[in-house]
Amino acid sequence: METKAKFLTTKQMTLIALMTALTCILGPLSIPLPFSPVPISFTNLVLYFSVFVLGTKFSTISYIVYLLIGLVGLPVFSGFSGGPAKVAGPTGGYLVGFVFLTVIAGFFVEHFKGKLSFAVLGMVLGPIAESNLRNALVMSNGSWTIFVKRPICLAFIILTFVLIVLLKKGDAKQRKATDKYMKGEQEE
Repeated sequence: METKAKFLTTKQMTLIALMTALTCILGPLSIPLPFSPVPISFTNLVLYFSVFVLGTKFSTISYIVYLLIGLVGLPVFSGFSGGPAKVAGPTGGYLVGFVFLTVIAGFFVEHFKGKLSFAVLGMVLGPIAESNLRNALVMSNGSWTIFVKRPICLAFIILTFVLIVLLKKGDAKQRKATDKYMKGEQEE
């Protein structure tokens, strides 16, 4: 009788909780800028660290847990603030955009293990994607419909999802072949 594998092990849950706690501790610490309503936050540092420690999937889960903790009102965002108003305010694009930062940086770190130049590339492209998301939200006065109003935007969104599905499908095939090989059932 085969047992189904668990989604998260105790070690993984503990690491996710520790990274979320670290984000909650360092996230509110920020350096205010006199010329901008958006301060420099230590959240980026924690997110990069969690990508290296946890990988893409679990660092994204860790950040989403942090985001949910802040959404319910606990003061874990920059300037020791929290709640839905903070997400809808000037720093909301950053808070949501950090999800893209962890996914993009994590992709480069995981798929190019041991290659520092690709890890740095991911850590540059992640904030660029996050910044562009924030700028699009600022230009549209916070309306998320800007991403589906124009056909080219919708085409890029669909293309992104298709590429993600194809990458995951390839990973699943490779994992299945590896599992088959490890079990000694490789066809000759």
